[in-house]
Amino acid sequence: MLERQRHQLILDTLEGGGYASVRELTDLTGASEATLRRDLNKLAGAGRLHKLHGGAQALSAQERVLERPRLAGYSFLASREVHASEKQWIARRAVDLCTDGDAIIINGGSSTFMMAEALRERQLNILTNSFPLAMELVDSDNRVSVPGGEIHRKQNIILSAFDADGTANYVGSRMFMGTPGITPFGVMESDPLLIQAERKLRCQAEQLVVLADSSKISSTNDASGNLVFCPLADIDILVTDAGLDVQCREMLESAGIDVLLARSGRAIAANE
Repeated sequence: MLERQRHQLILDTLEGGGYASVRELTDLTGASEATLRRDLNKLAGAGRLHKLHGGAQALSAQERVLERPRLAGYSFLASREVHASEKQWIARRAVDLCTDGDAIIINGGSSTFMMAEALRERQLNILTNSFPLAMELVDSDNRVSVPGGEIHRKQNIILSAFDADGTANYVGSRMFMGTPGITPFGVMESDPLLIQAERKLRCQAEQLVVLADSSKISSTNDASGNLVFCPLADIDILVTDAGLDVQCREMLESAGIDVLLARSGRAIAANE
């Protein structure tokens, strides 16, 4: 991980929890303790955080008053490291749904970014608001389009406050998206601006495909995200891993969702 990536990951982590120990940050970044302490010294010297004995603390609201507002939710860098292996197999299974020549829409996120490796082997027309995914595919045989807007660094996505961002000019067979969580309420999200952008994309696709590892799926209301993007009935296909428990699978299938599981690099049907 590059220094600037570690610095952003450290700042994003502190923003979510206020304080983090050196041990927690070394585990998160994969850096040595000596490297991590140098990072904290640099960030503290630049006035980005407070360095404390054994860790670091986020700036107070008053100290951050002049900083640019950020979207709620986990940072892209941090999310990529969580359940990474499951996300890779889920992403590859999702790409298996595509046929060369298809036009598809991919919403930004750590789960959908994992589709990049398999997508490089395809020839698709792709609209995505994921800046890193577009960069990964720019030299592939895919035709890649991005909407107009501002790049939000924390989530690495392109968002526009205006309707005329080019999205309405694109139509896809499927939209692929990740989510902080799935509950009986539906597909959850963490920020109203993200929901606004995702709904614009959803209107341009025939089917909705959600990528979510099993840890994000709950048969109760215990999941990340406090806003509802869409009810369960609006999901056409859910791609997850074999850790999905029976109650959750019954909840999803009763809503008419086609559940696809990915396990050990091999896709399996939900009824296997």
